[in-house]
Amino acid sequence: MAEPLRPFRLRGCGGPQKFGVAAGSLRGLLRKGCRLLQLPLAGSRLCLYEDGTELTESYFRALPPQTELVLLGPGESWRGCASDIERLLAAFCSQQGAVVEAARRLLTDERAPHRQKLLADLIHNLSENILAEDKEDDKKWFEGLESRFKNKSSYLRHSCESRMRGYMREVTGFISNVHPAARDAYRGIIDLMADKLKSVKYNGCYFDRREEEEAARLCTAEGWFSCQGPFDRDDCPCKHSINPYSNRESRILFSTWNLDHIIEKKRAVVPELAEAVKTRDGREVNWEYFYQLLFTLDNLKLVHIACHKKTNHNLSCDKTRIYRKRKQTYEIS
Repeated sequence: MAEPLRPFRLRGCGGPQKFGVAAGSLRGLLRKGCRLLQLPLAGSRLCLYEDGTELTESYFRALPPQTELVLLGPGESWRGCASDIERLLAAFCSQQGAVVEAARRLLTDERAPHRQKLLADLIHNLSENILAEDKEDDKKWFEGLESRFKNKSSYLRHSCESRMRGYMREVTGFISNVHPAARDAYRGIIDLMADKLKSVKYNGCYFDRREEEEAARLCTAEGWFSCQGPFDRDDCPCKHSINPYSNRESRILFSTWNLDHIIEKKRAVVPELAEAVKTRDGREVNWEYFYQLLFTLDNLKLVHIACHKKTNHNLSCDKTRIYRKRKQTYEIS
């Protein structure tokens, strides 16, 4: 007795078009599908659209009607929904202009607010001008900025320099909390740190995609920055990323990201520095260690604002590095 026919939705792996096909057996469905999609029967097979599971006859019998299936020809593969996403991303890369134009046409007739937002965001993101560097090539990016900024990298360098200057102001402002007898020594260390920062141009290279050696620790050559995760983990759970070089909105949004001190500046590093100066008792404070903690990527992580935890990190300075041995001088008799 023949198995009753059951309806399925069938498509090939090379396109989104779906066909309604009814069959009572896996072999019968495979034969009809190959005829419909003009594929050879030998070497072809059927799998689930959602996860790529290849069908057997027993598995086929357990499927509910209208299950979406993919017909694979010889040598073809399907990894579930991820395959559709890969094909979509490939279309963005190879036919970006056509995708933008198609989205604009859809947007003119779209009335659902949520779909309008998705289309508008798509057009905005695909219309980015990432590779443009000079003001003349992307004037919109510079709207709202001072006229002295002639290229994107100069502004991003300035942004990073401003953060470092702010950190230095906080270190300087802490002097009122330093023991009066130790304030001159504390000022001396501040001067050494300030000279060091000036010599490296306030580490503005961290945000400059043209400074390959240092910037590579934070961004790609195209200017993409990735969130490095909260202080207590090595990765970002949400995979946040941004390219402030791409458009004006991304530039503004990037200003909300934090260069987070893993060992906290206010709670740990600066108070420890003040205490070290107070209790040095003839020892030499290792100011360069504190400089690394305050101003370098040894203790700074680039973090999306949603991943920036305001809670106490409960981390402290390395006690073995707070002081260093004084250089010995010998008299020749």
